[in-house]
Amino acid sequence: MNLRGTNIVRRIAVLLAAVPLVCSQSIDVSETRSRILALERTWNKAEATHDMKVLDGLFDRTLVYVDSDGSLMTKSEILARIKSASVAQISTESMNVQVFGKTAIVVGVYRALELQNGKVVTHKGRFIDSWVYENSTWVCVAAQSTSAYQ
Repeated sequence: MNLRGTNIVRRIAVLLAAVPLVCSQSIDVSETRSRILALERTWNKAEATHDMKVLDGLFDRTLVYVDSDGSLMTKSEILARIKSASVAQISTESMNVQVFGKTAIVVGVYRALELQNGKVVTHKGRFIDSWVYENSTWVCVAAQSTSAYQ
């Protein structure tokens, strides 16, 4: 085999060796998306049931939350607000997860049912949540929500 033939064989070998890596990366991204969507649903359920222990585990200690009115909240402030809120149900109508290595960004639409003065009020809006993989777990490090949209 000549030098050119050897180079082609080497290139083919390198490409074939990379195929499993590419395939496993796409599987990891798919698994990560599924995991993040499950965490988002867990967040919704925990918020509606005021499960502070679950929420505490989902939120990083450095969480920054931007509320629909533009105010900034820390982890302790958002937990206190959730604890005192009268949200009966939270659901998402759509979510899109983009994965960038150990970071995942979720953009979605939410609907929340809240009791206000004995009446059920529906809130609808968009949100964006940023998740980071740290210490073998995913935690939310930043979140933002908007109020109703058209």
